[in-house]
Amino acid sequence: MIQAKRSLVTFDDFIAWYPENSPRRYELHDGVIVEMPPPTGDHEEVIGFLALEISAEIRRLKLPYFIPKTAFVKPLEGESAYSPDVLILNQPNLVNEPLWKKESTVSFAESIPLVVEVVSTNWRDDYLKKAADYESIGIPEYWIIDYAALGGRRFIGNPKQPTISVYSLVEGEYQVRQFRNSDNLISQAFPELHLNAEQIFQSFPH
Repeated sequence: MIQAKRSLVTFDDFIAWYPENSPRRYELHDGVIVEMPPPTGDHEEVIGFLALEISAEIRRLKLPYFIPKTAFVKPLEGESAYSPDVLILNQPNLVNEPLWKKESTVSFAESIPLVVEVVSTNWRDDYLKKAADYESIGIPEYWIIDYAALGGRRFIGNPKQPTISVYSLVEGEYQVRQFRNSDNLISQAFPELHLNAEQIFQSFPH
């Protein structure tokens, strides 16, 4: 039996297809529409905690940033579009984003001071695909919050334990620092943010 080749779609096709008001989330990975795993309560509590903490810091410092409810990050090359768990946008630069007004989509590093992914069952996407594409865009900082230690041992060590990986752009390449237990996060985007790994991991009842 010959399997029919799955047809690839463009970003424009994806936006036109995307179902309105759907409880499901989708991303575009190299022309293939991918349904995101249904979120768990723990996953959503971590996202909510981070969004509140970062929002408080944005307000305290009077930064021109905000966190959109739904937006896509699209690399300029290829047919991919990601919907990060927490996306920090630099509002003044959105006038330079040709896809922002109609499609809530950004592609330039100047618009994206920080992107955060909270790991679920599709952890390979966070550690491999998205890390590579966020690096290629030039996003200055990328956090991977692996609260359930789902990622591969080559990413979070052996034995596996809950880990926060902070990728910082240095001369066009990501350098990673990892934080566990009571380690205080070190962030270039928010250098005065007082937050340790355990606080994030304990943002939901175990």
